Amino acid sequence: MDSEVVTRLMKTFEEAAYEENGVEFWLARDLQILLGYNEWRNFAKVIEKAKTACTSSHQAVVDHFVDVNKTIAMPKGALRQVNDLMLTRYASYLVAQNGDPRKESIAFAQSYFAVQTHKQETLEKRIRLTERILARQRLKETETELSKLIYERGVDGQGFGRIRSKGDQALFGGLTTLQMKKKMGIPDARPLADFLPTITVKAKDLATEITNFNVRKNDLHGEPVITDEHVKNNQDVREVLGKSDIKPEELPAEEDIKKLQRQVKASEKHLAAGKRKRTTD
Repeated sequence: MDSEVVTRLMKTFEEAAYEENGVEFWLARDLQILLGYNEWRNFAKVIEKAKTACTSSHQAVVDHFVDVNKTIAMPKGALRQVNDLMLTRYASYLVAQNGDPRKESIAFAQSYFAVQTHKQETLEKRIRLTERILARQRLKETETELSKLIYERGVDGQGFGRIRSKGDQALFGGLTTLQMKKKMGIPDARPLADFLPTITVKAKDLATEITNFNVRKNDLHGEPVITDEHVKNNQDVREVLGKSDIKPEELPAEEDIKKLQRQVKASEKHLAAGKRKRTTD
């Protein structure tokens, strides 16, 4: 997400904010539009999930989700009252967390509501962090799917490891997974993907997703055939990256994603604690 988009979205979200007794809040009907939901009934489902998450984090729902009424204009000058909610910053964050992160506005909101300061550079840094964490989770899910899929086609766990390693070698221009770990200074026991930049993680995910698709479509069986398929897909993805002069093996290692995940969880606790403090002041 580039700086221009962040600036535009930040202005929009800030203009929609209200303040009462020193507490910042957003109206759910406004947030519905900001997050790109056309129908209230669909957005209401997201709010219910957010309330469940609030309870799971040992927060009082009534402190963060406050029922109110809102008057809206109807055709021919008529007015109608509709149900609405006042959402604290923490509630708004939980709503965004339960939305579709593929939507640009939701990806922004997930970081916007988690950041206490409104400095743009802080937002941009957190958005990049969140995008990397989501990409890593997606790769983990895609590789798990491949593991299950090929197990049904005669490939055991060790075979899956060999297939994935051959795919890495194709993506990284001939360097094996272990060679890449050595090059990046990554401990042997840690997954390589935990230290890769977002673009490389997404490249691995795309190649694996194509492998999953073609294994099903062409009903591939056996380690040699599936290995050839996975190597080809990684080579194809490498070729696409090469057109933009991107060589995955030359990109520097990123910070340990496990550490970043702990930072995100810590910021969530800080966000909730800040709301508790304001409520009791």
